[in-house]
Amino acid sequence: MAALAPDPPGPLADADRLRLSVAGAESNVAMYLADHGIPVSWLSALGADPLGDKVRAAVAAAGVDVTHVRTDPHRPTGLLVKDPGPTGTRVRYYRTGSAASALGPDLLDHEPARSAALLHVTGITPALSPSCRDLVSRALAGPAAARPYAVSFDVNHRAALWPDGTAPAVLRALADRADIVFVGLDEAQDIWGAGLTPADLRRLLPGPRILVVKDGARAATAVTEHGTRTVPALRTRVVEPVGAGDAFAAGFLAGLLRGDTLTRALRLGHITAVSALNVTGDHGPLPRPADIERLLGRTAQDWARTPATVFTP
Repeated sequence: MAALAPDPPGPLADADRLRLSVAGAESNVAMYLADHGIPVSWLSALGADPLGDKVRAAVAAAGVDVTHVRTDPHRPTGLLVKDPGPTGTRVRYYRTGSAASALGPDLLDHEPARSAALLHVTGITPALSPSCRDLVSRALAGPAAARPYAVSFDVNHRAALWPDGTAPAVLRALADRADIVFVGLDEAQDIWGAGLTPADLRRLLPGPRILVVKDGARAATAVTEHGTRTVPALRTRVVEPVGAGDAFAAGFLAGLLRGDTLTRALRLGHITAVSALNVTGDHGPLPRPADIERLLGRTAQDWARTPATVFTP
Protein backbone atom coordinates (compact mmCIF):
# COMPACT_ATOMS: atom_id res chain seq x y z
CA MET A 1 0.00 0.00 0.00
CA ALA A 2 0.82 3.66 -0.13
CA ALA A 3 0.80 5.42 3.22
CA LEU A 4 0.20 9.00 4.31
CA ALA A 5 1.33 10.33 7.69
CA PRO A 6 1.40 13.80 9.28
CA ASP A 7 4.75 15.53 8.86
CA PRO A 8 5.87 16.33 11.52
CA PRO A 9 4.11 13.53 13.48
CA GLY A 10 0.97 14.65 15.27
CA PRO A 11 -2.81 14.28 15.17
CA LEU A 12 -4.08 13.95 11.63
CA ALA A 13 -6.72 16.64 12.11
CA ASP A 14 -4.02 19.18 12.98
CA ALA A 15 -1.66 18.35 10.13
CA ASP A 16 -0.77 20.88 7.45
CA ARG A 17 1.45 18.44 5.56
CA LEU A 18 1.38 14.70 4.89
CA ARG A 19 4.37 12.53 4.03
CA LEU A 20 3.91 9.85 1.37
CA SER A 21 5.62 6.51 1.95
CA VAL A 22 5.08 2.79 1.48
CA ALA A 23 3.48 0.41 3.98
CA GLY A 24 2.08 -3.09 4.20
CA ALA A 25 2.92 -6.02 6.45
CA GLU A 26 4.04 -8.42 3.75
CA SER A 27 6.11 -5.88 1.81
CA ASN A 28 7.72 -4.77 5.09
CA VAL A 29 8.77 -8.35 5.81
CA ALA A 30 10.05 -8.76 2.25
CA MET A 31 12.18 -5.60 2.43
CA TYR A 32 13.75 -6.53 5.76
CA LEU A 33 14.49 -10.06 4.52
CA ALA A 34 16.26 -8.50 1.53
CA ASP A 35 18.20 -6.24 3.92
CA HIS A 36 19.43 -9.41 5.62
CA GLY A 37 20.59 -10.83 2.30
CA ILE A 38 17.74 -13.34 1.86
CA PRO A 39 16.54 -13.67 -1.77
CA VAL A 40 12.86 -12.73 -1.63
CA SER A 41 9.97 -12.04 -3.98
CA TRP A 42 6.86 -10.02 -3.17
CA LEU A 43 3.54 -11.20 -4.61
CA SER A 44 0.75 -8.62 -4.73
CA ALA A 45 -1.26 -6.37 -7.05
CA LEU A 46 -1.12 -2.62 -7.55
CA GLY A 47 -3.24 -0.18 -9.45
CA ALA A 48 -2.09 1.40 -12.70
CA ASP A 49 -1.62 4.69 -10.90
CA PRO A 50 1.18 6.87 -9.48
CA LEU A 51 0.77 5.38 -5.99
CA GLY A 52 1.27 1.92 -7.43
CA ASP A 53 4.36 3.10 -9.27
CA LYS A 54 5.79 4.50 -6.04
CA VAL A 55 5.10 1.32 -4.07
CA ARG A 56 6.65 -0.90 -6.73
CA ALA A 57 9.76 1.28 -7.00
CA ALA A 58 10.27 1.51 -3.22
CA VAL A 59 9.97 -2.23 -2.65
CA ALA A 60 12.26 -2.96 -5.60
CA ALA A 61 14.82 -0.43 -4.33
CA ALA A 62 15.11 -2.47 -1.12
CA GLY A 63 16.31 -5.46 -3.15
CA VAL A 64 13.01 -7.34 -3.40
CA ASP A 65 12.01 -9.08 -6.63
CA VAL A 66 8.78 -7.39 -7.77
CA THR A 67 8.62 -8.86 -11.27
CA HIS A 68 5.58 -10.96 -10.33
CA VAL A 69 3.54 -8.09 -8.87
CA ARG A 70 0.42 -7.64 -10.96
CA THR A 71 -0.82 -4.32 -12.34
CA ASP A 72 -4.62 -4.00 -12.27
CA PRO A 73 -5.92 -1.37 -14.70
CA HIS A 74 -9.39 -1.39 -13.13
CA ARG A 75 -8.67 -1.10 -9.40
CA PRO A 76 -6.66 1.42 -7.38
CA THR A 77 -3.63 0.90 -5.16
CA GLY A 78 -4.57 0.49 -1.50
CA LEU A 79 -3.96 3.38 0.87
CA LEU A 80 -3.59 3.82 4.62
CA VAL A 81 -3.45 7.04 6.62
CA LYS A 82 -1.68 7.22 9.98
CA ASP A 83 -3.20 9.28 12.79
CA PRO A 84 -0.63 9.60 15.61
CA GLY A 85 -2.00 10.42 19.05
CA PRO A 86 -0.98 10.40 22.71
CA THR A 87 -2.11 6.81 23.19
CA GLY A 88 -0.57 5.50 19.96
CA THR A 89 -0.99 5.62 16.21
CA ARG A 90 -4.38 4.81 14.71
CA VAL A 91 -4.41 3.56 11.13
CA ARG A 92 -7.27 4.31 8.76
CA TYR A 93 -7.55 1.99 5.76
CA TYR A 94 -8.81 2.77 2.28
CA ARG A 95 -8.59 -0.68 0.74
CA THR A 96 -12.12 -1.64 -0.33
CA GLY A 97 -11.96 -2.57 -3.98
CA SER A 98 -8.18 -2.19 -4.14
CA ALA A 99 -6.06 -4.09 -6.64
CA ALA A 100 -4.71 -6.39 -3.92
CA SER A 101 -8.22 -7.26 -2.75
CA ALA A 102 -8.82 -9.03 -6.09
CA LEU A 103 -5.99 -11.51 -5.58
CA GLY A 104 -6.99 -15.16 -5.38
CA PRO A 105 -5.63 -18.70 -4.92
CA ASP A 106 -4.38 -18.89 -8.53
CA LEU A 107 -1.40 -16.84 -7.34
CA LEU A 108 0.01 -20.07 -5.89
CA ASP A 109 -0.06 -21.91 -9.22
CA HIS A 110 2.86 -19.98 -10.68
CA GLU A 111 6.42 -19.03 -9.92
CA PRO A 112 7.92 -17.96 -7.62
CA ALA A 113 5.43 -19.48 -5.16
CA ARG A 114 5.80 -23.02 -6.50
CA SER A 115 9.56 -23.18 -5.83
CA ALA A 116 9.78 -21.03 -2.69
CA ALA A 117 11.32 -22.46 0.46
CA LEU A 118 9.08 -20.27 2.62
CA LEU A 119 5.78 -18.51 2.02
CA HIS A 120 4.93 -15.69 4.44
CA VAL A 121 1.30 -14.60 4.82
CA THR A 122 -0.61 -12.55 7.37
CA GLY A 123 -4.05 -12.29 8.89
CA ILE A 124 -4.58 -9.03 7.02
CA THR A 125 -4.95 -10.68 3.63
CA PRO A 126 -7.97 -12.91 4.43
CA ALA A 127 -9.83 -9.83 5.72
CA LEU A 128 -9.60 -8.01 2.37
CA SER A 129 -12.05 -10.11 0.34
CA PRO A 130 -13.46 -13.63 -0.09
CA SER A 131 -10.92 -14.35 -2.84
CA CYS A 132 -8.05 -13.23 -0.59
CA ARG A 133 -9.35 -15.50 2.16
CA ASP A 134 -9.38 -18.37 -0.34
CA LEU A 135 -5.78 -17.54 -1.23
CA VAL A 136 -4.55 -17.85 2.35
CA SER A 137 -6.70 -20.92 3.00
CA ARG A 138 -5.22 -22.68 0.01
CA ALA A 139 -1.68 -21.73 1.01
CA LEU A 140 -2.31 -23.50 4.30
CA ALA A 141 -4.29 -26.43 2.91
CA GLY A 142 -3.24 -30.02 3.49
CA PRO A 143 -0.66 -31.47 5.88
CA ALA A 144 2.44 -29.36 6.39
CA ALA A 145 4.68 -32.18 5.18
CA ALA A 146 2.80 -32.31 1.86
CA ARG A 147 3.17 -28.60 1.06
CA PRO A 148 5.96 -27.56 -1.34
CA TYR A 149 7.00 -24.76 1.05
CA ALA A 150 6.93 -23.95 4.73
CA VAL A 151 4.34 -21.32 5.68
CA SER A 152 4.83 -18.60 8.23
CA PHE A 153 1.71 -16.77 9.40
CA ASP A 154 1.65 -13.48 11.29
CA VAL A 155 -1.76 -13.09 12.95
CA ASN A 156 -1.63 -9.29 12.48
CA HIS A 157 -5.18 -8.68 13.65
CA ARG A 158 -6.59 -5.42 12.29
CA ALA A 159 -10.01 -4.91 13.86
CA ALA A 160 -11.01 -2.28 11.31
CA LEU A 161 -10.77 -4.89 8.56
CA TRP A 162 -13.02 -7.42 10.37
CA PRO A 163 -16.36 -5.64 10.96
CA ASP A 164 -18.35 -8.91 10.92
CA GLY A 165 -16.76 -10.31 14.10
CA THR A 166 -15.39 -13.44 12.42
CA ALA A 167 -11.72 -12.66 13.12
CA PRO A 168 -11.20 -14.85 16.23
CA ALA A 169 -12.37 -18.09 14.63
CA VAL A 170 -10.87 -17.46 11.18
CA LEU A 171 -7.47 -16.35 12.45
CA ARG A 172 -7.23 -19.25 14.90
CA ALA A 173 -8.07 -21.80 12.20
CA LEU A 174 -5.53 -20.34 9.77
CA ALA A 175 -2.77 -19.93 12.34
CA ASP A 176 -3.09 -23.49 13.58
CA ARG A 177 -2.32 -24.82 10.09
CA ALA A 178 0.92 -22.85 9.63
CA ASP A 179 4.46 -24.07 10.27
CA ILE A 180 5.57 -20.85 12.02
CA VAL A 181 3.19 -18.42 13.72
CA PHE A 182 3.81 -14.90 15.04
CA VAL A 183 1.36 -13.27 17.44
CA GLY A 184 1.56 -10.42 19.91
CA LEU A 185 0.57 -11.34 23.46
CA ASP A 186 -1.71 -8.30 23.81
CA GLU A 187 -3.10 -9.01 20.35
CA ALA A 188 -3.89 -12.62 21.29
CA GLN A 189 -5.55 -11.50 24.51
CA ASP A 190 -7.73 -9.06 22.58
CA ILE A 191 -8.80 -11.73 20.10
CA TRP A 192 -8.99 -14.93 22.11
CA GLY A 193 -9.33 -13.93 25.76
CA ALA A 194 -7.80 -11.78 28.48
CA GLY A 195 -5.02 -13.26 30.58
CA LEU A 196 -3.69 -15.72 28.02
CA THR A 197 -0.05 -16.74 28.50
CA PRO A 198 2.36 -18.21 25.92
CA ALA A 199 1.59 -21.65 27.36
CA ASP A 200 -2.15 -21.01 26.94
CA LEU A 201 -1.58 -19.94 23.36
CA ARG A 202 0.32 -23.14 22.67
CA ARG A 203 -2.67 -25.14 23.85
CA LEU A 204 -4.91 -22.95 21.68
CA LEU A 205 -2.60 -23.39 18.67
CA PRO A 206 -1.02 -26.85 18.91
CA GLY A 207 -0.36 -27.17 15.17
CA PRO A 208 2.57 -24.84 14.36
CA ARG A 209 6.09 -26.20 14.55
CA ILE A 210 7.18 -22.87 16.07
CA LEU A 211 4.89 -20.43 17.86
CA VAL A 212 6.46 -17.01 18.49
CA VAL A 213 4.72 -14.83 21.08
CA LYS A 214 5.84 -11.20 21.13
CA ASP A 215 5.34 -9.41 24.44
CA GLY A 216 5.80 -5.82 23.32
CA ALA A 217 8.94 -4.10 24.57
CA ARG A 218 9.59 -6.84 27.12
CA ALA A 219 10.48 -10.10 25.35
CA ALA A 220 9.67 -12.63 22.67
CA THR A 221 9.12 -16.34 23.33
CA ALA A 222 9.45 -19.19 20.85
CA VAL A 223 7.48 -22.31 21.80
CA THR A 224 8.30 -25.63 20.12
CA GLU A 225 7.77 -29.31 20.86
CA HIS A 226 11.18 -29.26 22.53
CA GLY A 227 10.38 -26.47 24.97
CA THR A 228 10.33 -22.70 25.31
CA ARG A 229 12.99 -20.09 24.57
CA THR A 230 12.55 -16.46 25.71
CA VAL A 231 14.80 -13.55 24.74
CA PRO A 232 14.38 -10.04 26.21
CA ALA A 233 13.81 -7.18 23.81
CA LEU A 234 16.47 -4.53 23.28
CA ARG A 235 15.78 -1.24 25.01
CA THR A 236 15.49 1.63 22.54
CA ARG A 237 13.78 4.92 21.93
CA VAL A 238 10.51 4.55 20.04
CA VAL A 239 9.76 7.04 17.29
CA GLU A 240 6.78 5.04 16.03
CA PRO A 241 5.84 1.40 16.73
CA VAL A 242 4.07 0.69 13.42
CA GLY A 243 6.03 -1.85 11.39
CA ALA A 244 8.10 -3.22 14.28
CA GLY A 245 6.21 -6.53 14.34
CA ASP A 246 6.87 -7.06 10.64
CA ALA A 247 10.54 -6.24 11.16
CA PHE A 248 10.75 -8.73 14.02
CA ALA A 249 9.17 -11.46 11.89
CA ALA A 250 11.64 -10.80 9.07
CA GLY A 251 14.63 -10.93 11.40
CA PHE A 252 13.46 -14.15 13.03
CA LEU A 253 12.77 -15.78 9.66
CA ALA A 254 16.15 -14.64 8.32
CA GLY A 255 17.80 -16.33 11.28
CA LEU A 256 15.93 -19.59 10.71
CA LEU A 257 16.68 -19.55 6.98
CA ARG A 258 20.38 -19.19 7.80
CA GLY A 259 20.20 -22.16 10.15
CA ASP A 260 20.62 -20.13 13.35
CA THR A 261 19.52 -21.33 16.77
CA LEU A 262 16.21 -20.14 18.17
CA THR A 263 18.05 -17.80 20.52
CA ARG A 264 19.96 -16.12 17.69
CA ALA A 265 16.82 -15.97 15.54
CA LEU A 266 14.90 -14.26 18.36
CA ARG A 267 17.77 -11.84 18.88
CA LEU A 268 17.88 -11.04 15.17
CA GLY A 269 14.14 -10.39 15.35
CA HIS A 270 14.66 -7.88 18.16
CA ILE A 271 17.55 -6.19 16.36
CA THR A 272 15.48 -5.80 13.20
CA ALA A 273 12.48 -4.50 15.17
CA VAL A 274 14.63 -1.70 16.60
CA SER A 275 15.34 -0.58 13.03
CA ALA A 276 11.61 0.03 12.55
CA LEU A 277 11.04 1.56 15.98
CA ASN A 278 13.71 4.22 15.35
CA VAL A 279 11.99 5.75 12.28
CA THR A 280 8.62 7.28 11.40
CA GLY A 281 8.15 4.97 8.42
CA ASP A 282 7.69 1.20 8.41
CA HIS A 283 11.19 0.44 7.08
CA GLY A 284 14.38 1.68 8.70
CA PRO A 285 18.08 0.93 8.18
CA LEU A 286 19.69 -2.10 9.78
CA PRO A 287 22.91 -1.81 11.77
CA ARG A 288 26.17 -2.68 10.04
CA PRO A 289 26.64 -6.47 9.64
CA ALA A 290 29.59 -6.43 12.06
CA ASP A 291 27.45 -4.71 14.69
CA ILE A 292 24.66 -7.24 14.19
CA GLU A 293 27.10 -10.10 14.65
CA ARG A 294 28.52 -8.48 17.76
CA LEU A 295 25.04 -8.21 19.29
CA LEU A 296 24.15 -11.78 18.32
CA GLY A 297 27.31 -13.07 19.98
CA ARG A 298 26.72 -11.53 23.40
CA THR A 299 26.23 -13.71 26.44
CA ALA A 300 22.72 -13.88 27.87
CA GLN A 301 23.78 -11.59 30.72
CA ASP A 302 25.36 -9.02 28.40
CA TRP A 303 22.33 -9.13 26.07
CA ALA A 304 19.98 -8.39 28.97
CA ARG A 305 22.17 -5.43 29.99
CA THR A 306 22.36 -3.93 26.49
CA PRO A 307 21.74 -0.17 26.85
CA ALA A 308 19.12 1.81 25.01
CA THR A 309 19.89 1.31 21.33
CA VAL A 310 19.57 3.55 18.31
CA PHE A 311 20.81 2.10 15.05
CA THR A 312 22.49 4.06 12.30
CA PRO A 313 23.46 2.60 8.93
